[in-house]
Amino acid sequence: MNMIVPESKRGVSARPPVRWRLCWENDLELADHIELSDFFRKTYGPTGEFNAKPFEGHRSWAGARPEIRAIGYDDRGVAIHIAALRRFIKVGQTDLLVAELGLYGVRPDLEGLGITHSIRVMYPVLRDLGVPFGFGTVRAALQKHITRLLGRQGLATVLPGLRVRSARPDIYLTVPPTRVEDVVGLVLPIGRPMSEWPAGDTIERNGPEL
Repeated sequence: MNMIVPESKRGVSARPPVRWRLCWENDLELADHIELSDFFRKTYGPTGEFNAKPFEGHRSWAGARPEIRAIGYDDRGVAIHIAALRRFIKVGQTDLLVAELGLYGVRPDLEGLGITHSIRVMYPVLRDLGVPFGFGTVRAALQKHITRLLGRQGLATVLPGLRVRSARPDIYLTVPPTRVEDVVGLVLPIGRPMSEWPAGDTIERNGPEL
């Protein structure tokens, strides 16, 4: 899949329109990785000294490598990005196929675009992938923000108070190979209703975070 999806102009009339490219990971060229690496370093760098470090060396991913990406471009290059990876997670005692969403970023001068545009672009992609649910996590401090942008608009169900265990993308002699985080979960019912999401507030990611 490698296509251009025009972005709705509603709410962004003062800005150049964003064109969305849906791209499988194997379709990315070296120039794409270099451009995305630069985008992520500039986007994540201001949020913390070490947040841009995974994207050094023209690397365009931080932990697990994505399967498919939605990349928004405007006349200045990459403007916004979100990615997905199909994987099995364990919710409580239940193994569950999801499309994990991650690698979200928006260029600092375009923060008004918001995550809502990215989620709307990803919905038909997730339907095409045939997954029962989309799943993502954010820091607990962002619960109110995410609830306002996604929960109240019916784009996702917000699940606070989750504890997620993930594998670290690299092995270090001074820290355990896994880490546990208290996060807020986002669930998008795609092929199954939210009522079929398993009960449980502990999740085994069984791999690195996307």
